[in-house]
Amino acid sequence: MASSTSAPVAFLWLTFVEMTARIKQLSDGLWRLLGVSLAEELRAILHANGADMVGFANLQHISPDVLSYLPFGISIAVALRPHIILQIREGPTKEYFAEYGRVNNLLNMLGELAARFLTEKGHKALWFAATHAKKQSTYLRAGSGYDPRALSTRLPHKTVATRARLGWIGKCALLVTETYGSAIRLTTVLTDAMLPSGDSQDISLCGDCASCVMACPGHAPSGKNWQPDLPRGDFFDAFACQRAAKQVMTKRTGIDYPLCGICIAACPWTQRYITTIDRTGT
Repeated sequence: MASSTSAPVAFLWLTFVEMTARIKQLSDGLWRLLGVSLAEELRAILHANGADMVGFANLQHISPDVLSYLPFGISIAVALRPHIILQIREGPTKEYFAEYGRVNNLLNMLGELAARFLTEKGHKALWFAATHAKKQSTYLRAGSGYDPRALSTRLPHKTVATRARLGWIGKCALLVTETYGSAIRLTTVLTDAMLPSGDSQDISLCGDCASCVMACPGHAPSGKNWQPDLPRGDFFDAFACQRAAKQVMTKRTGIDYPLCGICIAACPWTQRYITTIDRTGT
């Protein structure tokens, strides 16, 4: 009796193993397809709620001490209103200070929205709050590793944005985009969801332009072009920027806060954004 049933059982077991392997192969391909679908659904939700740019980045080659269990990043950008930027060519205004707060609040909402969306889909997600010139506590709690002594984090929003190909780092150490110039602010969500990502932006498009270099009241940029492996301190002095920003903000508005924005308004890419909006009325 045992010998008469052993062959069918062995056959069924072999078939089961083969089917399991085949299902795994199909699921791996389906996972990638679902990643695209997930990404597009997430992108649509973020745009519908106020995001101007959304990009996905593969962060697996970032230093392993930076949250290696969440190897994909979502870079979310919100543009500053062009009429506000027009006002800060000579220095910051109270309206610019308010716009800074509005955009930060919107970014924080979008980051939380993206993280909640991903967790509800069964993924891990960690939201990094928008960088705040003074109050870094929320960003620190999110695991960014903010170091006030260096005015830097282990994983800057700008790094994720360049890897998501939203733009490049300008001579004033701000992200510069072709659509909005440097008149944007950023937030980041890290996740284990396998989101589709392309090549990173590794080349600066600033070229010989020195508009922000000449405009900076703190003489913070050296004039060198950014490269991915170039330390920030080699082309930009963040402490000189912070000191000058605080001085000019206090002088012009009475607000004790290190926020300037002159370099944003000086950027030709930003000016093209403002001109386009003025011309189209959109």
